[in-house]
Amino acid sequence: MYLSKAKLIAACSTMALACIGFTAFAPFQTKDNTLTPAEKKAGWTLLFDGKTTNGWRPYRNQASEGWEVVDGQLHCKDGKLAHRSDFITREQYDNFELTFDWKIDKGFNSGVIYRVEEGNGATYETGPEYQLIDDEGYPEKLEDWQKSGSDYAMHPPSSVTAKPAGEYNQTKIIVNGAHVEHWLNGTKVVDFDLWTPEWVALKAKSKWKDVKLYGMIKKGHIALQDHGGGIWFKNIKLRKL
Repeated sequence: MYLSKAKLIAACSTMALACIGFTAFAPFQTKDNTLTPAEKKAGWTLLFDGKTTNGWRPYRNQASEGWEVVDGQLHCKDGKLAHRSDFITREQYDNFELTFDWKIDKGFNSGVIYRVEEGNGATYETGPEYQLIDDEGYPEKLEDWQKSGSDYAMHPPSSVTAKPAGEYNQTKIIVNGAHVEHWLNGTKVVDFDLWTPEWVALKAKSKWKDVKLYGMIKKGHIALQDHGGGIWFKNIKLRKL
């Protein structure tokens, strides 16, 4: 089809305006520590607003100097501190989907523990732990059940998908009744059911064999572990199931 020079210029101008209009109305990338309208509609809530530690407190209200907010990130400081404590949600949860972004400093180790009760000495003595660690640069040899994404000391990850120290990872934890899933950077790396004969047998052979309440709590706090610091979090979101 033949177009005159004037018509061709007009057609190109129309296309350019259409492209400008599309760009102007294209959705912007979601900002950190915010919820989209779709997330709000789906029942998601923010557990960290990027500015304060509202909604969190030290485990058993112990003295703690380790946690701070830095540039929209919840950071656990490294170095020598007089008082350290895991940070737990003020609210308790039973069935939920939890997502968060995290990065670890070189050589450090931490975790997210769920269904935590405060009666025992440490958070990990009641709740299963999603391991966060520098898989490549940790100064000690790691067993598979110690690597990022594992159900610490119980279920090793099916694959090692964590990014190097200093880079952010995306995690999803699903806890629904007895069923638990650990996801890391879009890959499901752990899938198990609590309280089955297989789980009971695995616990009996693990470091938790003499910890009666380990994994038995059905509703509890979510804890961010202070294992000497070196861990960063943002975009901590939860949806009750």
